[in-house]
Amino acid sequence: MKLRLLLVKDNEVLYEMPLSMKDWSRKRLDDELRSFEEEFDKFTVLFDALSHSSRLRMMKRLFEDDDLMLSFADFTRDLRLNPKTVWEGTVKLRKGGLLEKSENGKYRCSKLGQAEFLMVSLALRRMLQALEELKEW
Repeated sequence: MKLRLLLVKDNEVLYEMPLSMKDWSRKRLDDELRSFEEEFDKFTVLFDALSHSSRLRMMKRLFEDDDLMLSFADFTRDLRLNPKTVWEGTVKLRKGGLLEKSENGKYRCSKLGQAEFLMVSLALRRMLQALEELKEW
């Protein structure tokens, strides 16, 4: 069985990636690793932004809101976080490109941040669950 990850838009495959080393050609793998290395800083910032449970909870709480927008006070009250934790969280999430501060002072999830959070949290969680359920692949 060949396990692969597909990125599809309107039934068109945009990208296909094998999830087994034996299904990669040496050249394609080398090319991917080289281009990945060029973007280490970008991934470091994103994963750093989402590497703490309080920041994951903040993002989850944003997604629970209809307009994906909350105030500083909403985070502290709804998540029972102290102001310092919320402040540090908003700084890291903004640096990671996940949050934007609106004109009225509220925090909203950026368009790119929406996709990044869904991919890094919910999609990754489901993919790992599926891999764990497969006994052999």
